[in-house]
Amino acid sequence: MNSAYHRRVAFPSELGTSTSRQVQDLLPALIVPIGSTEQHGPHLPLDTDTRIAVAVAEGVAERLAGDWALAPAVSYGASGEHEGFTGTVSIGTAALELLLIEFGRSACHWAPRVVFVNGHGGNVQALVGAVALLRDEGRDVSWCSCAVRGGDAHAGHTETSVLLHISPEDVWLDERVPGNSAPLSELLPRMRDGGVAAVSPVGVLGDPMTATADEGARLLAEMVDTAVRRIEAWAPDRRGMLT
Repeated sequence: MNSAYHRRVAFPSELGTSTSRQVQDLLPALIVPIGSTEQHGPHLPLDTDTRIAVAVAEGVAERLAGDWALAPAVSYGASGEHEGFTGTVSIGTAALELLLIEFGRSACHWAPRVVFVNGHGGNVQALVGAVALLRDEGRDVSWCSCAVRGGDAHAGHTETSVLLHISPEDVWLDERVPGNSAPLSELLPRMRDGGVAAVSPVGVLGDPMTATADEGARLLAEMVDTAVRRIEAWAPDRRGMLT
């Protein structure tokens, strides 16, 4: 008989590498990174949003060790605005919303609380709809975003800096080009009809030329600090978002 099976093993932070027995012993709350697979200009990988969501969720799990487990990421999202660019794979809002609903219903059989950590703005509508239903059904589910004050919209200074910090080997520095830096509120009317390609032929909203790894470390720390503060306070607003 393997006596190790009967010993209580310290719960690792990652759900995917844990055993059912370990999860059953501790019944942790669950952190779920939500990302996308979509173009991020000529210089960043298609899974940029997923990488950032995972990095933030990992930081949160480390800070809240013992109470929370990190789930494998949902790496496809609602990215229809990027379908004018090769490599983008969007499952759409309706499919993502249904996925999150069923995820929450299933996980809440054992997890006392679930938080989705979102790395892609296009996922917000699905998150709001799914979390509202899950909460109406009596499940303690919420969501938060990987946002920073003053960050640009897409594949610019913010995301490029964070990727230079967490995945420098996958940033094509020589391929960086400035994108459209107009406020997102000004670009949205054209984007609703023609997607990101209608306002930025290179797929960048912002300026990646100013990005640095040091700035990325600062931005990631701000994202983690904000998420930890919101999760610890656990005060969902009317959209189910932690504030």
